[in-house]
Amino acid sequence: MSLPHAILTALLEKPSSGLELTRRFDRSIGYFWSATHQQIYRELGKLEEAGLIRALHPAQPARGGRKEYEVLPAGRAELADWVGRAEDPKPIRDALLLRLRAAAVVGTEGLEAELRRHLDLHRRQLAEYEDIEERHFPPDRDGAEDRLRHVVLRGGIELERYWIGWLTDALGELEKLPPVPRPG
Repeated sequence: MSLPHAILTALLEKPSSGLELTRRFDRSIGYFWSATHQQIYRELGKLEEAGLIRALHPAQPARGGRKEYEVLPAGRAELADWVGRAEDPKPIRDALLLRLRAAAVVGTEGLEAELRRHLDLHRRQLAEYEDIEERHFPPDRDGAEDRLRHVVLRGGIELERYWIGWLTDALGELEKLPPVPRPG
């Protein structure tokens, strides 16, 4: 249910065409709520049909009939209502965690390389988030919208730090294990 709310949020921040919206998703919201371009376009149609957004009439005809969308009062009300709703955290579903559990019964061959690959990915993501923080959130930028956006980014930074610490610990535990004989 959150994709429509992610789109409403993005459109309230700035009315956009579907293409612009998908690009903005790729650069911001997509860090914590991913969606394919096809999903975004499909959801735009549903939101428009529900009367929550509308296509603006361009001042000049655009190539390919590009529509720019804006949020209607009903869309703003829906988003405000959603912000205040209670929602339980989602259970973790992570294949890497399941792989470690499986390694306990079938052996760890190939696991170290995968853990190191994930560690590298999380280090790169942390560096990207820290770069965004440095560029977009200087100390003097403390308006309400900026502060809340920065809280979201700091959440991403802390999650990456968590994964880096956890993966480092997991690799340490893996190194302490005795070699597992290969079956056969």
